[in-house]
Amino acid sequence: MPSILDPILKNNFMKKAYQVFGLRKPFVRQEKTKHYRCPSVEEKGYVILNKYTGPEIPISEWENLEYVTYPTDPNTFFAPLTSATGKNELRGFWDYGKPDKDGVWTENAEKAPNLVNWVKSTKAKFGRVQLIRIEKNTLREARWGLHLDDNNRLNPENEGWVVRMWVELTDDPESYLVLREKELDTNNEVRIPLPKYSQIIVDSEYLFHGVWHSGKKTRYGLIVSLESTPELEKWILKNKSST
Repeated sequence: MPSILDPILKNNFMKKAYQVFGLRKPFVRQEKTKHYRCPSVEEKGYVILNKYTGPEIPISEWENLEYVTYPTDPNTFFAPLTSATGKNELRGFWDYGKPDKDGVWTENAEKAPNLVNWVKSTKAKFGRVQLIRIEKNTLREARWGLHLDDNNRLNPENEGWVVRMWVELTDDPESYLVLREKELDTNNEVRIPLPKYSQIIVDSEYLFHGVWHSGKKTRYGLIVSLESTPELEKWILKNKSST
């Protein structure tokens, strides 16, 4: 089918048809396991925290990094601050026989000291830490791209469930993190605005998610894989937004 039709076909109807005919198979599924989960996150699948209030983060900490991308998504770029090996790559930690924990700092991390210090300040075990760079898209495209993350492959069930944290670095108050418990359920969709320094923790292997970026400027954000523990729960409650 001509690629010029692709944007038009990216809608809920076609997504359902793809699933029915097995053309768009999920690579992870929502599952209830024995892993420890932070109660504050498990309540809704996400928690909105207070905005980041640490030292001002210079633009150089996200613009002057080395970005890479996936062949399947040439419009979204990532700058790894950690990886499984310390190399500037996007390969899953499972490729090296380890869960998404114990991330090794890359050369990019040397250019982003404030971001590194913020990650360390959570006191949580972290895996993938990466900057995301994305251009303007439509709500239809964001909904088409809703997905679950593969965070817990090889994660022992006697350890903590891995969740994701977002920190918005650019000011995009008219852009939103889009969340759904059921992939095709538009009625119960949640949209969380993304002004500068907003912080959100999401069980991204339970909630389908994506970003609708309506701004004209390039959007940058930090994404961190964190292990759920009682200590992380205390940190979340201390930083949880009251609004």
